[in-house]
Formats: sequence, structure tokens, C-alpha cells
Amino acid sequence: MNTQNKFYVNQYAVVDDNVEIGEGTKIWHFSHVQSGAKIGKKCILGQNVNIANNVEIGNFVKIQNDVSVYEGVILEDYVFCGPSMVFTNIIDPRSKYPQVGKEFYIPTLVKEGASLGANSTIVCGHTIGRFAFVGAGSVVTKDVPDFALVVGNPARIVGWYSEAGKKLKFDENGIAHCEKSGKSYKFENNKVIEI
Repeated sequence: MNTQNKFYVNQYAVVDDNVEIGEGTKIWHFSHVQSGAKIGKKCILGQNVNIANNVEIGNFVKIQNDVSVYEGVILEDYVFCGPSMVFTNIIDPRSKYPQVGKEFYIPTLVKEGASLGANSTIVCGHTIGRFAFVGAGSVVTKDVPDFALVVGNPARIVGWYSEAGKKLKFDENGIAHCEKSGKSYKFENNKVIEI
């Protein structure tokens, strides 16, 4: 633990200048945090994680091994990125015609508490809703609503989960309860809201 800054950076990790890192955050082996990045408190960046220039990461975010978070991606608080999942930031990349700079990057927003499964891919320009689940290996090609479970290629909604990660079973009135958190939810107009 770096007692001066109150965060941990492994000796084999690289942190560029002009980076903000919150208290209690841990950055493990072979990871790289690039200039302009902002990382909140109590985050965990696993082995071989790359945080690109100017990326914004909230508090209590967990990024597992072998994930690159590219410029234009924003991760809100409590986001979970599974091992080897993939973000993109350009819709039509060509090596012969490089597109470098903020004006080319298409933003992606991952809202509070969303979980992105191992080896999933998030095509840029979409929003992953609060507490949504993206199944392992899924390819997200459109926005994902709050609390939705999406799987497949392209990812499609196959269920709904609570903030605490429990499958929601709706009664005849469209109401479901989460026994883990004690919270209740309503299914209405093809979306789930907390009540």
C-alpha cells in the first residue's frame, strides 16, 4: 500500500503522470493506467488491465484480468467487468485510415452496478443500464435496460435481475421481490423499475 497516496500499485504496473486514483484502490501486475484517467476509491484492477487516456471509472469498480477500457468509456460505481471482456470505441476501424482523437471515439456508458460477463463484447455507442447483467460471451449491439439479463450474439433480453443479483419472478400484478435485499420491483411497459 502506498501510504502517501493510500492506494496500491504493484511494482510491475505502470501509472502515467496526470492520473487520479482514489483511496483504497488496488492496481495489480502488468496493468497500465494512462494519462488523464480518473479512478475512484476502492476499485480493483486485475492483472494486465489497460485504462486508456481520459477514462472515467467510479468507486468500487472491479475490473478482472485482461480487460482494456478504451477512451470514451465511462464506468459508474460498482461496475463489474469479467475476465477478458471487450470494449470498443470506434465503429469502423481501419488500420490504413487511422482514427485517433476524441472526435472519433463513440462513447459507451456502463451505469451503476452493471455486470459484464467474461469474454463479452460491448459495441461502442451503447448504454448498459443500472444493475444489468451481460452474460459471458455475449455481444451487445444495442442499449441494455436497467436490471435486464442479456445473452447471445447479438445479446437479447432473457430475464430480469435485482440490484442484489437475484432472478426476479413477477406475479400476476407484475411485482417481484428480492429476498436478498428486501427490495421490490415492478415490470411495466417492457421495463423493470424499483418500487
